Amino acid sequence: MTANELRTMYVNFFKERGHKEIASASLLPENDPTVLFTTAGMHPLAPYLLGEKHPSGKRLTDVQKCVRTEDIDEVGDDTHCTFFEMLGNWSLGDYFKQESISMSFDFLTNYLHIPLERLAVTVFEGDELVPADVEAEEIWKSFGLKSDQIFRYGRDNNWWGPAGQTGPCGPDTEIFYDMDKPKCGPNCGPSCKCGKYVEIWNNVFMQFNKEADGTFTELKQRNVDTGMGLERVLTIFNGKTNVYDTELFIPIMQTLEEILEKEGKSIPDRDKRIICEHTRAITFILGDPMKISPSNTEQGYILRRLIRRIIRLFKKADISANYLCELSEVIIEQYRLVYPELGENREFILEQLQKEYNLFSKTLDEGLKKANRYLDSIEQGGILSGELAFKLYDTFGFPIEFTSELASERGYQVDMDGFRKKFEEHQNKSRQGAAGKFAGGLADNNEQTARLHTATHLLNGALRKVLGDEVFQRGSNITSERLRFDFSFGRKVTKEELGKVESIVNEAIRKKIDVILEEMTPEKAYEEGAIGVFSGKYGEIVKVYTIPGYSKEICGGPHAKNTGELVSFKIKKEEASSAGVRRIKAVINEN
Repeated sequence: MTANELRTMYVNFFKERGHKEIASASLLPENDPTVLFTTAGMHPLAPYLLGEKHPSGKRLTDVQKCVRTEDIDEVGDDTHCTFFEMLGNWSLGDYFKQESISMSFDFLTNYLHIPLERLAVTVFEGDELVPADVEAEEIWKSFGLKSDQIFRYGRDNNWWGPAGQTGPCGPDTEIFYDMDKPKCGPNCGPSCKCGKYVEIWNNVFMQFNKEADGTFTELKQRNVDTGMGLERVLTIFNGKTNVYDTELFIPIMQTLEEILEKEGKSIPDRDKRIICEHTRAITFILGDPMKISPSNTEQGYILRRLIRRIIRLFKKADISANYLCELSEVIIEQYRLVYPELGENREFILEQLQKEYNLFSKTLDEGLKKANRYLDSIEQGGILSGELAFKLYDTFGFPIEFTSELASERGYQVDMDGFRKKFEEHQNKSRQGAAGKFAGGLADNNEQTARLHTATHLLNGALRKVLGDEVFQRGSNITSERLRFDFSFGRKVTKEELGKVESIVNEAIRKKIDVILEEMTPEKAYEEGAIGVFSGKYGEIVKVYTIPGYSKEICGGPHAKNTGELVSFKIKKEEASSAGVRRIKAVINEN
């Protein structure tokens, strides 16, 4: 089976069961500021899972582009990827556990022909606040799974949400493929990392609402959110042991082998896998409609980290030429028919890769000089301190393995415990910052965030009036306290221009204009002058929010009912976000 056949089979399966296909959203989640990237198909659907009406109905399905970086150190093994495609289906207050599990089981056994005995599932074991998910367990048993194929786990493994301190949440049931390896011990199960079980599908049942007092109440609108990794399923179906032996990676792996042969070099298999996997990820991030560039913050930082990891691996193999663009071209060509944005943004992708290569090559050389100075100061047989090793990591992007190799070549060691301590301190600070930064967001679905979302529409419209039609949204982030809006523009916005923008938005607020919601085809929306981030990559029907005279946008919401609810609008800061992208931070309701 090819990847495209799997995509088509999955979507058609659910369309035949009353689901409407929706388009893959951007890798930058517009409606969920709790994460940097779209890590699952649910992120673009956050408002609808929280009660908004979706224009395509209550049953949805899609193939969603995703990026996850929490397992970046696992990349290079058989199954982990930073970029992947998630096959998903949803019920927005329609069917629930019985129907969801039934359809999953049907697809796996009757369409993918996975033998019943090779399946294993997990369910929520329950705790003092929420009872065990006996219903899901009994449903699985009714389909023939035996007790030793069903595993009960707690919240760490089988519970989703809420996204914030309160909100929708519930148990999930995860579906695993048994690789038919021997058990690693008497307690071996899907929670093990031994490789016997590979997760392929997760069905989340949004059944409860977590209240402010910590209790859980049943939701009026119960949702189902599922996700299945295309790469893993393709690997299993085709009888492969790792994702790199599938058609998704064979072309780029072959190109890399040709490069190595031309250079007369060899590198470890794991390094080859990392180079190819990361190249695919950075190509999709750069090729996204939002056009993220490498930077030192947020999504741009993750992008930079992935690119520099590839460059380091080439340098480690003593390859100084830049092959990033050549490898990226393979991905663009391979995926452009499924994801046209890669072909459309080809020039931008290659330009950014060349820039980043030139920039990091210089940084890498400086870092090596600094590392050599640190090592020169150590007595023979000594140890490089964890603090200095962390400085090389933090300042020059040297991974600890890279530093360890440099030290080992001189007969030195690195204080790994000291490095880990400094690294953990760094991670804790980052988490605390992220927790504060993304504490609110549309995941809260409160009135203030809805008003701030409406303010971004007014801001976008005002910017286009003052600066021209070259302005396009490149991203937004909303908390309960403020909005942040990124837009394409090639220079700093002057004080006078910002004043005009602010004035236009406040004029719309003073007029107390009703915000009009209409549902129509994307074609009609564009005919009527609506703008949208994704340049036509929408479903059959879209929501269009109009503020007459000021804004008309395709958007998922939620929004204020009337501009007067915003009270006032104030721009707090305007700055560069990345090359060709500016950023505005603003607040509303300040007297």
